[in-house]
Amino acid sequence: MGRLSGMATRTRRAGSDSASASPPASGARERPAADRLSLDVVQLIGAVVGRYHEEYELAASRHALTGAQAKVLGLLSLEPMPMRRIARKLKCEPSNVTGIIDRLEARGLVERRPDPDDRRVKLAAPTEQGRQTARQLRDGLDFAREPLAGLSRAERLTLRDLLIRVVGEEEAREVTSSPEHDPAPATAGAVGAQPATVPAPGRHD
Repeated sequence: MGRLSGMATRTRRAGSDSASASPPASGARERPAADRLSLDVVQLIGAVVGRYHEEYELAASRHALTGAQAKVLGLLSLEPMPMRRIARKLKCEPSNVTGIIDRLEARGLVERRPDPDDRRVKLAAPTEQGRQTARQLRDGLDFAREPLAGLSRAERLTLRDLLIRVVGEEEAREVTSSPEHDPAPATAGAVGAQPATVPAPGRHD
């Protein structure tokens, strides 16, 4: 009797173990295992982002700006935009953007103006001094020029298109000028002419 009881206990345990090790339901998605090549790519992207952030903060500090302030100024130098759109690009709350705009406006770098399409909406736009500062910020970044100048235009286009596939077209539209169109030919000196498309590090102030 004891042997039968022991066998029954072992059978129940085996059944329990088998159930716990059963494959996931057909609707569940398994996360693919990270292979060595993918890990290398992620590490290299991290190194690129780290180097960009270091140089961006340094360039911003030369103008007594935080990274976030320089980021916003760079965005506005491309086109005026409302606070909510800036917040989406920065991936932060609109209230944080309001504080950044207040500080830039106090320094004469940004101004608020009504949206010509909807006068209830306020646009933030760079002043002439703000545009000059944004140009100086771009000129002060060697990050993109040095390594990317060694790539041909075809290689840069391939790299850009691969990155768009990685981040997705919707997000790419938020950080590039026009990912669905081939941009005008870029010279080595013009590489990285829009550095502010990468989110700046640090506090959003």
